[in-house]
Amino acid sequence: MRLGGRLGKKLAGGFTARQPPLAPDPEMIRALAGLLAETGLNEIEYAVGDHRIRVSREAAQKAPAANGHAPAAQSSPAAPSPAEAEIAAPATNGAAPPGALTSPIVGIAYLAAQPGTPPFVRVGDTVGAGETLLIIEAMKVMNQIKAPRAGRVARIFVADAEPVEYGAPLMLIE
Repeated sequence: MRLGGRLGKKLAGGFTARQPPLAPDPEMIRALAGLLAETGLNEIEYAVGDHRIRVSREAAQKAPAANGHAPAAQSSPAAPSPAEAEIAAPATNGAAPPGALTSPIVGIAYLAAQPGTPPFVRVGDTVGAGETLLIIEAMKVMNQIKAPRAGRVARIFVADAEPVEYGAPLMLIE
């Protein structure tokens, strides 16, 4: 018998039998899920030929108790530090607010030039067009993200050394 390419084995009379679909590889899926957790990405896809494995995750949401209140076992969150208070969450629907500077690439966002140095900008700072606001590291290359226009930094949506995806809101400049 000879193999008939990706379709399967060649049968008598010139007919070709299809091979059964490829079974998922649990070790590969675990490795991809580990990469999601390690990098902070929401989705990853691995392909070899026509076979693809895609692993994605959804943001965990806590369901309220039946009476509509949070369970008593949960403790109230601690007050954010001053640094965390500067970083505001983006819109809950995933869309960037109007006027937000979004990430042009996937990578790790850095708010300062080096660890231990002051950030490029803080909430309330006035910036000029072309001024460096943060750096995004992608594939070992540090990419300066500059202000598209002059204005005031109203919100910062990312934390230092946080992974960002393409199109993710970074800052709001008014």
